[in-house]
Amino acid sequence: MSESYPRSDSDVSTSGDEAEWLDTNNSDDEQEEAPAITSLVDNRVFPDAESMLAYCKTERGLDFLAVRDRLGLDFHGMVKLINFIRKSVHEGTALPAEISAADLEGDGLLKPVLDDDALILCLDDLPPPASTAVAGKEKAAAPASAAEAPQVDALLQKNAELQAEIEQLAKQFTSYRLAVQETLDQRWKADEEPDDVPSKNEPKKDDSAYYFESYAHNDIHEVMLKDAVRTDAYRDFIYGNKHLFAGKVVLDIGCGTGILSMFCAKAGAKTVIAVDKSDIIDKARENIFANGLSDTITCLKGRIEEVVLPVAKVDMIVSEWMGYALLYEAMLPSVLYARDRYLAPDGLLVPSHCNLWVAPVADAEYVADHIAFWRDVYGFDMQPMQRDIYADSRVQTMNPAALCGTPSAFRSLDLHTVAVGELVFSAKWESTLAADVSGALDGFLVWWDCFFAQSRDEPGITPSITAQEWSASGGRDAKEEDRVAFTTGPFGTETHWKQILFLIDNKKKAPKQLGEAEAGKKISGELEYITAEGHARGLKIKITWGLEEEGEKKDQVWALN
Repeated sequence: MSESYPRSDSDVSTSGDEAEWLDTNNSDDEQEEAPAITSLVDNRVFPDAESMLAYCKTERGLDFLAVRDRLGLDFHGMVKLINFIRKSVHEGTALPAEISAADLEGDGLLKPVLDDDALILCLDDLPPPASTAVAGKEKAAAPASAAEAPQVDALLQKNAELQAEIEQLAKQFTSYRLAVQETLDQRWKADEEPDDVPSKNEPKKDDSAYYFESYAHNDIHEVMLKDAVRTDAYRDFIYGNKHLFAGKVVLDIGCGTGILSMFCAKAGAKTVIAVDKSDIIDKARENIFANGLSDTITCLKGRIEEVVLPVAKVDMIVSEWMGYALLYEAMLPSVLYARDRYLAPDGLLVPSHCNLWVAPVADAEYVADHIAFWRDVYGFDMQPMQRDIYADSRVQTMNPAALCGTPSAFRSLDLHTVAVGELVFSAKWESTLAADVSGALDGFLVWWDCFFAQSRDEPGITPSITAQEWSASGGRDAKEEDRVAFTTGPFGTETHWKQILFLIDNKKKAPKQLGEAEAGKKISGELEYITAEGHARGLKIKITWGLEEEGEKKDQVWALN
């Protein structure tokens, strides 16, 4: 922003000889153009302030001088008035029917809205307030005897008044300039402060804001709804067990588009409470209304830990909380909070159980396609792209043939009893190497199975049972529907969760070449789920491994962010 400085006394008041010298000196130079005055109400430009203000008054009904006189504004007040009007026009905000002193409070209005605002520089040229004009007229009407005073005294007095006005104007401009500079300094200082230094009055940063924002858009919900394995499992369990839902109060946590809530309402639930922190809940509410279910389903926006439910207890909690490697996104703690806070003692969680699996991987073709690939990209070596390539996990659907050992169940979660503290853990695992294994051990594959039990004491859901095995066993009697469960593993239909591949950095780990001599041997170790620092909903996965007959163990940590 350009700054405007007051004219010095010598600029304004000069002797006649000096004025003549200046006129002569400037005769050959380009004359300085008079500043153009931009209208207060639009973009029209005027040669002087009075014509502009007259236009604003007659054409737009804005009488600047009348507002000035009514509020008794001084120089700073007029500056604030100018900036208030320009700011309102710039933002498209209607001006008050009667501008008040309250509208001009705060030093923020001292900062010019219009750079190099010529109107501010011409404030001393504006007609004086009405009271001053009346006083001038009365003085002119004084007896003729007053005019008979020596002219020299009148000229001296007039000159003194002008000098005082000029000095006052200079002080006002200086004060104005300093005020604007102070405002800008404060603004620049705020801009230069590090983002991680919160203001005293600034609310605490929500580390999960990005997570909820990501679920506000259609694309992610389209992916989930079109995942038939996922959505069909919820539909089949709810519609296949209407006797469990009839007349019950159901809580849907992270309701998204409202699909699970509508399944429950259609199954006969008396009341469904749908909760979601994301803005998607606004569309869920519309979906529910459009399908005639708004009398049954109540939508609440916010975290389940923060909203106030219209009931003290619920009979069932339905939620699709699962993430990559099951616990990525860290939504399960919110479900467990709701379980402890709202679920009736004999209430049911849907789904009810999850089992986690890991298996070793040997896939030289995959490594060539995704790792070695960077050394020859259309004839160019892009080795820098391989930097830290082993540090991150990969969301990948793998061919079952890539598994070089038997899957190992390393963690089982009963959602009716598991505690939040148990979601960070270390578990042992072991795998028997396949008979046809060859080459280096390239990594590990993790996936999970999900179970929908009809009661809290459903039999048969053991830590080592697969979704396929449990589903095939059917219900406890012929009248009940088949059991509902699904897998995200490589042996089942692909889901949007896929599997998580952890590639070993064999350059650092000195890989053991696996061959016929190792077939049938056991490889074992531990697998840890660790909370990721600086990423509220991320994970770190640490795996240790080695042949059982060898004492040496290797380990590596991967990020899942």
